[in-house]
Amino acid sequence: MSDFQTSTHRERWIFQPQDLVDKWTGVNRRSAETLAQYGTTRLKVDSVDGSISNPEPAPDHVVGSSSVKPLSCEEEQMMRRFYEQKIQEVCKAFKFPHKIQATAIIYFKRFYLQWSVMEHHPKHIMLTCVYSSCKVEENHVSAEELGKGINQDHQIILNNEMIVLKSLDFDLIVFAPYRSIEGFIDDMDDFCRAGNGAHQRLKDLYQTANSHVDRMMLTDAPLLYTPGQLALAALYKSNDALKVLDFERYLESVFSRQRLDCPVEQFVQIMNTINYLVDRLQILTQEDMKHADRKLRHCLDEHKKKEKKPKHKSKRTAGDARQ
Repeated sequence: MSDFQTSTHRERWIFQPQDLVDKWTGVNRRSAETLAQYGTTRLKVDSVDGSISNPEPAPDHVVGSSSVKPLSCEEEQMMRRFYEQKIQEVCKAFKFPHKIQATAIIYFKRFYLQWSVMEHHPKHIMLTCVYSSCKVEENHVSAEELGKGINQDHQIILNNEMIVLKSLDFDLIVFAPYRSIEGFIDDMDDFCRAGNGAHQRLKDLYQTANSHVDRMMLTDAPLLYTPGQLALAALYKSNDALKVLDFERYLESVFSRQRLDCPVEQFVQIMNTINYLVDRLQILTQEDMKHADRKLRHCLDEHKKKEKKPKHKSKRTAGDARQ
């Protein structure tokens, strides 16, 4: 089994908040420049090797001017979150385990550190992330089965597979908070000496914490904190409601056994910061996305001018023809 401490997840995919802002701002600016130059942001992807080529200029486009406005960084953030919600919905529909859902969402988050939603439509990328997650986690579902289950063309999933893998630098081993929660619950069982009814309460704590992590995965927290920190933050928040154990005393026990230098008070502050991100989370609806979705479609498809269909003329009767 892989160890988080020596993993690429820890080494390469945990960031500072400003790092994320810089990356998202950079890809947004690049797309805006592409839109100004070509009149569209849709990049061409080679389905075999994942190579990228610039879009074809939109018809009659004048370089430096475009009637289409790029998405703002805030609108891109909304798009990413909305399709992360869709990943959870797809995984729930297929009854995939939490691990596949978490891996797919983290793949999706990492992909859009390299690219703008204006360059690759998140509806397509999220399906490829789910498909890739299933393969890595050895829960084999064919692209055809996945596409059929959600009424999408499975070829889109396959066409984007290589660009997704390359954008992840082929770092495919992901550590999710769900397994960490299991380990902490087992440890709490010993800590509570579970004979006095604590076992059932710990089971409730486990289920509540998992639900909290589901929401946590829709925030920036998985890119900012380790799975262990996320798991403890979820347990801390859930225990605050269920009152299963003295959580700070439990943390002191953990820190003492593992000889950690971080003061408990400082770690409580970290957990509060994580849970603040979850408390601020807004679940987005299709209605919320209407304006940003319209802008995205125009950015990607401006060169596809819809031809006006000729109006059908009414049939002339024999009497009309004789007049």
